[in-house]
Amino acid sequence: MGLTDVLFGRKKLKGPARDRLFALTTAAVTLDVECSLKPSGAGAVVFKPLSAGDFTRVESDVEQLVQKVAADNGSKLERKSDTLGFEWVIVRDPELEDQVTAAYGLANGLTEQGFGEQLLAAAFRFEGGEHPVYWIYGFKTGTYWPFVPTGSGQERDNARELELKAKLEPELPVEKDLTKWFALFDAPI
Repeated sequence: MGLTDVLFGRKKLKGPARDRLFALTTAAVTLDVECSLKPSGAGAVVFKPLSAGDFTRVESDVEQLVQKVAADNGSKLERKSDTLGFEWVIVRDPELEDQVTAAYGLANGLTEQGFGEQLLAAAFRFEGGEHPVYWIYGFKTGTYWPFVPTGSGQERDNARELELKAKLEPELPVEKDLTKWFALFDAPI
């Protein structure tokens, strides 16, 4: 598909792949048993901030959506902006399934409001081992990848990430292109 195909409406860009988000809940046993990872009780949806006009138009709708998702799942949600200016809706819930369901609901709601293209990722934090482990889900690709920050600056534990990839590939749609495994240093979860 070329750029002219998209511009002239002959083909559409692929929308966000939200449904594969639930694969993480089915991989929970493997994460626990084989990787010794337990959910930390925090996950998040990350999206590009909206332009001023769009933001004003949908701010109340997004806030109502956040509150509805929180009420439906019994989760606590909060919004934060990171140092790069991205918006985070953080889901605090001890149950991984509730975190994933809330993230899906938020992604679905943003898409219904016409902002599916703004969705970047969902991130879920796990504890176990020397460093926290984040499983990041890219909405555009519909794939997961592990991210293990070492805690010293902008460094990551590549060996641990590759080990996790190998163990979870049978159960999770893991991103094959390692250059797409972007990091979420200083994630607010």
